[in-house]
Formats: sequence, C-alpha cells, structure tokens
Amino acid sequence: MRKVTFLLTAILSISTIMAQNSVLDFTVKDRKGNDVALSEYKGKVLLIVNTATRCGFTPQYEELEALYKNYKDKGLEILDFPCNQFGNQAPGSEEEIHEFCTLNFGTDFPQFKKIEVNGPGEDPLFTYLKKEKGFEGFDLNHPIGGKLDEMMRKMDPDFDKKPDIKWNFTKFLVGKDGKVIARYEPTHDIKLIEQDIKKLLEAGCCCK
Repeated sequence: MRKVTFLLTAILSISTIMAQNSVLDFTVKDRKGNDVALSEYKGKVLLIVNTATRCGFTPQYEELEALYKNYKDKGLEILDFPCNQFGNQAPGSEEEIHEFCTLNFGTDFPQFKKIEVNGPGEDPLFTYLKKEKGFEGFDLNHPIGGKLDEMMRKMDPDFDKKPDIKWNFTKFLVGKDGKVIARYEPTHDIKLIEQDIKKLLEAGCCCK
C-alpha cells in the first residue's frame, strides 16, 4: 500500500511540475507556514537560494544581504529556503534559523519554511528549478571547490551528470517573467552573480 501511495504521489508531483511554465506558477510556504504565491514577485528579478546556518558557506548570508540592500529598490528579491539535507547543517526550527540570520548577518530578505531540495520529499519548486538548470560543475579555483568535487566523486563517479542540488547555498537566478536564467553553485563568485543580476534589472520587463 505504501508503494502504491508513494507512486501516486510521485505521479501527481511530476504532473504538477509539467504544468508549470515559470517560477511564478508556484506557491510556497513562508517561515510561519502561510501560503505565498510566487506570482506576487512578477516583474522582479529573483535569486532563490537553499541555505544552512552551520555550513562553511554560511557567511554567504552577509554577501546576499549586501546584494539585497544594493538592489532591492531596483527590483531584486532574494528568496531564502533553509534546508537540512546536507550534513544536517540547518538543524533549527524556522524561528531559530530566522533569529540566527538576523542577529549574525542582519538579513532582511524573505525567508521561507525549511524544505527538502532533493529526493522523494523535495519541494516542487526545486524540482522545477533543477529541471530548468542542471549542475554545471563547481568552481575548482575556489578553496573548497576541489574538495567538494573530490568528496562527491568518491560517493558517485557520475555525480556531475545529475541535476540534483549538491550542497548548501546553490542559487538560481530568475528573470522578471519567472523564467530560470542561471544556476550558481556555492563556489561561484558572488561578484559574477551580481553582474548577471544587474543585467537583468537593467533589461526591460518582458512580463505581460
């Protein structure tokens, strides 16, 4: 019975994803459990990130907040989705995570309910994001890039051929029309991401 239920759930999830044409078609939960239709962000440039509070990349919260302060008034929104799937590095409740981020990094961008980004329980939004932009490799010039690549290649020699999220602070850039433009691994230089954001913000809105 469990197998049948799981299969039906998987089929419904796949059907839902296939019906979505953009990020704006999804509804997610905020950190208090309330529904948020991403259509509310139509006309905005989005940077969607899966985060963790006890990760070597956690200081990226500071970089993300700097981006948000610089470009929020120009149309950027950063959507933060805590995830505990990578080394159990986001173990707290939504409120504990929110308190940690605001106290330590002064974050002001929207933070949503903790989710899974891989596997049977993954959030449909991330299923869609991965379908639109797969993994293209770590930056091996980054101090941790080579170590991550080596670690994952030992666990799965074909890891780089799969679109799943590899680690905390994977980022997806979404245009004003809800289309996925780019994917950045946690080793990606934030300055290069900023350049892409600026281009999108300066471009005319193609939304209708």
